[in-house]
Amino acid sequence: MIFVGFGFLMTFLRRYGFSAVSLNMLISALVIQWAMLVRGCIYEGIFKGNKFQVRIEEMVTADFASATVLISFGAVLGRTSPLQLLIMALIEVIAAQVNGWVCHDKLHAVDVGESMYIHAFGAYFGLAVSRVHYNKNAQNHHKGESCYHSDLFSMIGTIFLWMYWPSFNGGGSEGDEQHRAYINTYLSLCACTVVTFAVTAITDKKGKFTMEFIQNATLAGGVAVGTTANMPLQPWGAIVMGSVAGLISCIGYRYISEFFSEKLKIQDTCGVHNLHGMPGVLAAIAGAIMAAMATQEDWGVSLYEIFPYRIPEPDNVTDAFKVQFPSLDFDSGKGWSAGKQGGYQAIALAVTLGIAIASGLIAGFILKIPIFDQVCEEEELFEDLMFWNVPEEEEHEAEGVARKYLHDRNGTDMTENKGTNMVNIKL
Repeated sequence: MIFVGFGFLMTFLRRYGFSAVSLNMLISALVIQWAMLVRGCIYEGIFKGNKFQVRIEEMVTADFASATVLISFGAVLGRTSPLQLLIMALIEVIAAQVNGWVCHDKLHAVDVGESMYIHAFGAYFGLAVSRVHYNKNAQNHHKGESCYHSDLFSMIGTIFLWMYWPSFNGGGSEGDEQHRAYINTYLSLCACTVVTFAVTAITDKKGKFTMEFIQNATLAGGVAVGTTANMPLQPWGAIVMGSVAGLISCIGYRYISEFFSEKLKIQDTCGVHNLHGMPGVLAAIAGAIMAAMATQEDWGVSLYEIFPYRIPEPDNVTDAFKVQFPSLDFDSGKGWSAGKQGGYQAIALAVTLGIAIASGLIAGFILKIPIFDQVCEEEELFEDLMFWNVPEEEEHEAEGVARKYLHDRNGTDMTENKGTNMVNIKL
């Protein structure tokens, strides 16, 4: 999912495929190592001389950390340099891990698929960075669009993510919780896909499908069900979640993205707000509602396995309760009510959004320091030639595209003015 799914999903830009899939690989490899160290500092206290183990669980968690950064990468895709992306990754991992520590370890908010801690955080961190780096030259840029073969490559990423999303949401669970997480995610994705195809055709003036919607909105169901994936959501509940996610994601791509770009000056290259941001918030709200409505009569032992702080305090645990639920850790209970658990779930969402936006703005201003290879000029945007050696025929194609673009924009033939008035592509 990390190296193939996210990598190819971002190859839709016609002249940014090298950067999309390869910088994805570079960032992920860096973040995996950095996240292990940061988590060791936060959770194990290595500054005190303690050690931490590197196990399968740490590898999976580090992959999750890279997913957070890659979501933010999608928001600024084509408008940042590799150096800026690496600096952004280092900052974001620290902020995201601190957020996870606060929300999970202090607020005890449950989020098995990490829709809050990964998807919502990554989306709004990236949007905050993008707002600071607003570039009027990138508005409706001709290279910020896709072409036929780039969209096909992007669909490879979509299919990989779609296929493996149940394991993303359920990989950290065990037993019945894992079983439910797989089923709920699978059904949510299926429902989301059907709704996406329907909505993209209904909202199109010609009644046709739009590839951008299919590449992205079909995945929103996996995000939206993440927080509640291991809960007794029931199959119909998973289908409803996926359907709503597909609807709001399509509406986002059709209408909200343009509003963000033109009115709020937040440029979102990959539409992460539509795929990760809004569905992530939806997942968090659904998680808070489910927690507030959860009862022992309906959930059985799963109530206390999912929300261990709902277990009665040790002094209040009766012998009958111990006999009924012998597998529980009775020393960990705090006796929280359903309303209290639901309230902390909602607070965790607010904290996540606050930390994501604040740290994203800080990171954005840091990345504007001149030493970090700024990508500002029109000819530098969404262009592999800036940082890659590309095949010679691609160089000529880029030159021809730029010349045609200026001809269409200015209404004059720029051929004779090559090197002066023509876009200065660095060949």
